[in-house]
Amino acid sequence: MIETRIGQKRKLIMEYDIGPWGEYLVLEDAKTHKTKKIKGNQGNRLSLQYYYKRGEVWTILSGVGAITINEQIKDYTKGEDAEIPRGAHHRIENRATEPVFFVDLQYRVCFGKNHIVCIEDDYNRI
Repeated sequence: MIETRIGQKRKLIMEYDIGPWGEYLVLEDAKTHKTKKIKGNQGNRLSLQYYYKRGEVWTILSGVGAITINEQIKDYTKGEDAEIPRGAHHRIENRATEPVFFVDLQYRVCFGKNHIVCIEDDYNRI
């Protein structure tokens, strides 16, 4: 653990993973929030899921992401934010020919995977 200038403790070694849909890198892992940079490969989408104990904000860095929040699907582009409230069914899909990059800011109380409910997954992980 290291202590930042604002007094929060965070992990020094960050998490990185590659999945069939793309990849992510954890940028910050603090008690109050977790921040990831995510790459969504063209023609792929994350699983449709929701969380019991956290909300998220997704900010598009480049590319176009078709973000589903409950029954609404909207294309988001560079600089746009999608607020994903706790309990909302959500996913992002890359329908473009270039990757989509976005920042995922997770907030609330729980950052583990044991409170995630996966509804639909293109890669048979549920």
